[in-house]
Amino acid sequence: MSKIQARFSALQQAGRRALIPFITAGDPSGDATLPLMRALVAGGADIIELGVPFSDPMADGPTIQRASERALAGGMSLRKVLEIVRAFRQGDTDTPVVLMGYANPIEAMGVDRFAEAAAGAGVDGVLVVDYPPQESEAFANRLKASGMDPIFLLAPTSSEARMRDVGRFGSGYIYYVSLTGVTGAGHLDHGQVAARIPAIREAVGMPVGVGFGIRDAASARRIGEMADAVVIGSRIIEEIETAGEAEAPARVETFIRGIREALDTIPREAA
Repeated sequence: MSKIQARFSALQQAGRRALIPFITAGDPSGDATLPLMRALVAGGADIIELGVPFSDPMADGPTIQRASERALAGGMSLRKVLEIVRAFRQGDTDTPVVLMGYANPIEAMGVDRFAEAAAGAGVDGVLVVDYPPQESEAFANRLKASGMDPIFLLAPTSSEARMRDVGRFGSGYIYYVSLTGVTGAGHLDHGQVAARIPAIREAVGMPVGVGFGIRDAASARRIGEMADAVVIGSRIIEEIETAGEAEAPARVETFIRGIREALDTIPREAA
């Protein structure tokens, strides 16, 4: 059982929903990322999604695009992201870390070299936005052989065939994009999410995390009533932007704690 699978199993037994926050490595600086990761854990994060900055983040809205631009301007790279994970592991061996990003940096490093380096740094899962599941069997198998979970996206427009492919090749959890568009978009349709999740669970046979459009404790709680996990990113980046580097960890910890408290008010039988 992977570290991510074990975390979901423990949460399920406790009747709790997973809280999965996202930040971009290197934003607002390389030195700030490790304190921010620790703040996420202190606030109640169960799994951390750590964004690997990329120059053309096609699935990301303006907020996360700005975070990637700041990180790249500061010299952040895939290798440096792995160094940050390794440093995080010196003080935290329990919290699963998922790298989220795009294919180009991985392809530039080489898939085998990346898998070896990521596993050695302490990465637990990898989500590559532009690796379609039907073309990712070899990549998924390489990650699994190194003890990491390949995590895939599903969207409201995903076909049954894509869901079956994700169920075959993915592991750990599924990231369900709750709306069509980019990260940070609004107009979250809770009814549509509630209607889709049962079919997704049946098709993939693993926990379903929902992201995109979750802005506050109230929207997180509503999604948590339906899903196994809540993923929140753009709103955290906004906290970092407005706080400034020195105050960002404390602001982020407070924000995440509010989301955690809201999720913990959901009755055990709700999902």
